[in-house]
Amino acid sequence: MSDCLFCKIISGDIPCEFLYQDDELLAFMDINPQAPFHCLVIPKLHISSLSATTEEHEAVLGKLALAATRICKEQGFDENGYRLVINCGEDGGQTVQHIHMHILAGRSLQWPPG
Repeated sequence: MSDCLFCKIISGDIPCEFLYQDDELLAFMDINPQAPFHCLVIPKLHISSLSATTEEHEAVLGKLALAATRICKEQGFDENGYRLVINCGEDGGQTVQHIHMHILAGRSLQWPPG
């Protein structure tokens, strides 16, 4: 999608340093961090939101979670914990219309989140 911020990152139109990359996913630090460690994991396939997923996206959704746990282990957050978040829609706090998983770590995270 030509006007999607994350698609521009995927295509290289917007430079970014990746924490993780494979054939289907990218991970990079959030530009507006809400925790000492805040990164985003995104599929290279444009999917607008969690609500737009179908059974054909089952594998990529699982890969998002597995990549997030791998990143957390590599960053040393697996012992003390972390939070994974997928915002969906305007009321859910989604601001970029490309599905993405937030990894928040490095401090005690309160509940409810806000």
